[in-house]
Amino acid sequence: MSEAAGVGTSPREGVLDRRRAGLLLHLGSLDAGDGGVLGARARRTIDWMSEAGFSVWQVLPVGPPGSDGSPYWVSSDYAGDTALVDLQELPGFPQGERSHGSCAEAADDFARHATEAARQGFAAFCRASRSWLEDYVLFTVLRRAHGGAPWTRWPDALKRRVPDALGQVRLGHAEDLQRERIMQYFFEAQWQKLRAYANGRGVRFFGDLPIYVAPDSVETWAHPEQFHLAANGEPACLGGVPPDYFTADGQLWGNPLYDWRRMRREGYAHWRARLRRQLERFDLVRLDHFRGLAAYWAVPAGAANARAGRWRRAGGHGLLTAFTRELGASLPLVAEDLGVITADVERLRDRFHLPGMRVLQFAFDGSADNPHLPHNHVREAIVYTGTHDNDTSLGWYRSLDDETRSRVDFYFGGGAEMMPDALVRAALASVARLAVLPVQDLLGLGREARLNTPGTPQGNWAWRLPPDALSRELAVRYRALIRAFGRG
Repeated sequence: MSEAAGVGTSPREGVLDRRRAGLLLHLGSLDAGDGGVLGARARRTIDWMSEAGFSVWQVLPVGPPGSDGSPYWVSSDYAGDTALVDLQELPGFPQGERSHGSCAEAADDFARHATEAARQGFAAFCRASRSWLEDYVLFTVLRRAHGGAPWTRWPDALKRRVPDALGQVRLGHAEDLQRERIMQYFFEAQWQKLRAYANGRGVRFFGDLPIYVAPDSVETWAHPEQFHLAANGEPACLGGVPPDYFTADGQLWGNPLYDWRRMRREGYAHWRARLRRQLERFDLVRLDHFRGLAAYWAVPAGAANARAGRWRRAGGHGLLTAFTRELGASLPLVAEDLGVITADVERLRDRFHLPGMRVLQFAFDGSADNPHLPHNHVREAIVYTGTHDNDTSLGWYRSLDDETRSRVDFYFGGGAEMMPDALVRAALASVARLAVLPVQDLLGLGREARLNTPGTPQGNWAWRLPPDALSRELAVRYRALIRAFGRG
């Protein structure tokens, strides 16, 4: 439990205890190409949020991203993205005393020159993280030793984790393995320091747990029995979604799918450990693709697109029951209930009293009972102008067809000159306890600032926040807006 939640309250109650305003900002969007996100750059962002009245910072997953930068194509549920480590604020060195060109170089220096206190902190981290850290560093070093090839193409003894073969790796790559451990220590130390700083400034972290891992991940290598894999270790079927708002052919993600029957027999231990790890980092966690916990879209391996898939029942009810036994009835979770949402998904969400999501960009299809329309919102929900998968609100408005744009204009009583402010004000005015605004909408940016377009393999995750964009003038304006709508 986060200290910020307060004694006697759940983490969720500590975040959703009153009307709040949140900022959606991917940590990777703070990177100016020199790393350093988790140090002064993130603290300046927190200072600005506090000044502007934002008390929740929603971030995307912080694990090791895919080769395209996607934070949802994670190679580990537990490790951190060491590209975010601030090389100027490393534990074990007096600030500014040593200069490092990379996190790996800094780790080697730490191994030789760290202070005794830092060495003790590192040893404590290794002990506390042993359940996942050793598998992660082995996987990372082996993948590098095999030229980046997925584990399914490694020698058979390493694929099958034969103890003697792994023992030889530990002997032959001891220095490489230690380097990876130290880099993870750097990330964890900086993250926990940043979280404490944020909580001290009245800002809570809202995290994001991807429903699936990448096929070439520590989890599929170390725990293949938890997934539907073929004999060669490749996914037997793939995750995705059917045709929807975003894509006519659906989305074929390519992730391996869980063996829910086995997980049920094991008391959902694998998933419970995943969630515990997230709650070590965040005050509130979004369950990505929540509908996949009720039923998931399974696409046969080798299919050309997601149209070939079919629905299969998942083990979400048993899983969430296990969560409540461990964490209490008020789970610190938010259901990402977007896309193809059926009655079984709504029942699962409501049975466990999880807040869902309302996205204003989805509100104007002409249906009077559209749940995303501001007048249909409910208090136990999180409202967004748009998410990381949407265009910016200005880009969205400019791309609307004439009929939809007319509905938007009529609803808000204005036209293009009101965008994106009309959506921002509607989100802040909503009865939903938490209103989350993408930073691009605060800045009034267009399509050029879109972060991700689902179903497209290139051009995503590249947008960066200009260094001086979060100005004092902007903070003053938003503090007034947030106060006007009773948030804080």
